[in-house]
Amino acid sequence: MNTWYEKAVFYHMYPLGMTGAPKKNFLQDAPADGHPQDGRTACRFDELRQWIPHIKDLGCSAIYIGPLFESSSHGYDTRDFRLVDRRLGDNADFQSFVSLCHEHDIRIVVDGVFNHTGREFFAFRDIQKNREASPYRGWYKGVNFGWETPLGDPFGYESWHGVWELPCLNLPNPEVRAYLLDVVRFWVSEFDIDGIRLDCANVLDFQFMKELRQTADTIKPDFWLMGEVIHGDYARWVNRGMLHSVTNYEMHKSIYSAHNDHNYFELAHNVRRLEAVGRSLYTFVDNHDEDRIASKLANPEHLPPLYTLLFTLPGIPSIYYGSEWGIEGRRTKSCDDMLRPAVEPAEFSSRECALTALIRALSHIHTEEEALHGGAYKELLLTNRQYAFARYGTGHILITAVNNDDQTAALSIPLPIGTAQAECTDLIAGKKYPVENSHINIELEGNSAVIFRITEG
Repeated sequence: MNTWYEKAVFYHMYPLGMTGAPKKNFLQDAPADGHPQDGRTACRFDELRQWIPHIKDLGCSAIYIGPLFESSSHGYDTRDFRLVDRRLGDNADFQSFVSLCHEHDIRIVVDGVFNHTGREFFAFRDIQKNREASPYRGWYKGVNFGWETPLGDPFGYESWHGVWELPCLNLPNPEVRAYLLDVVRFWVSEFDIDGIRLDCANVLDFQFMKELRQTADTIKPDFWLMGEVIHGDYARWVNRGMLHSVTNYEMHKSIYSAHNDHNYFELAHNVRRLEAVGRSLYTFVDNHDEDRIASKLANPEHLPPLYTLLFTLPGIPSIYYGSEWGIEGRRTKSCDDMLRPAVEPAEFSSRECALTALIRALSHIHTEEEALHGGAYKELLLTNRQYAFARYGTGHILITAVNNDDQTAALSIPLPIGTAQAECTDLIAGKKYPVENSHINIELEGNSAVIFRITEG
């Protein structure tokens, strides 16, 4: 029996961007005599709730939403780990959002920003005020009272990638780990979330992640831990003692390069190499940190074969909000705004296009086909411009074939089940194909894909 996340299709929401929230979160928004939670600037969850029918119709069964912690600007400079960012609403608003998603059988995974905080976090402010006398002086990495930062702090500290607005937490400190584990328990008990995506997991303390896995295993059945890891041996993070999954940046790079460079060998090589953990990895073609795939591809006609690969190769597929409509956007050296545009729910129907319909079909195929929920992978055909592979289910297999050439390609794909008595149906178009001498012979149109379901006759 597969877990919910092994069968899931994710929809990735960056709520501050998609709702057009203010870039800065000012403390004066809160009343002087009230809890900061009461100082929300708006209830943008009213708008986010309008996305749920669209997400459900698209065939997605889980949402990764974040960042959500109360922060000062972009969402990753946390001010309060137990409050929802007031630019979106308050804790009760998010509780309502999660409940509505669960009513639609959609799971919720949130960002866990545990590597660093913002400078307005209470522990950091206490060190600013009390220096060596602060009980939190051990909560941050590299605290040194012998020098000042460029921002005028009376002490130095380690920051994420040298960004002084993001001081790094000292996760080997047991007090810090205990605090953050209590934060996770709070988000489960308060909001009933189904998982956490660990920001900057590639630099998080391993002992912390082990304790987090132990906590996750006790607080909620099938609670999912996914980490942001860009480079490295993914098996170091994905194992029974740590995380269930990490972001598959290697596939992200190779899947668009395979089309821009007409080189399916690169993609197939990565799939083979990652097969040991690849069936559980979180796969994507764009996200809130990467250029939109519609901008990254040299030829937009490659979107259909690319998305077909995303949904049928090993992994847990994810769609970044708006990409189902082919939204474009590139980041600059100083700004990510083009990757995170505001989208009005009233625009949904007018943005519908052929790509939307294809992604909807692929999403439903992924949900319905057992072979795509961790089924074994086998390469069947590989050239620079054509690629075919099988995924194994119980009593059947799926075969995906893609063509990144502009011209039609004649393919003869060998069946891996060793019988000529087989039924072959293209799940995208619904067309049946004959099996000849244990091969499927097709004329695959340029920049297109097919998904065959093969059952023994």
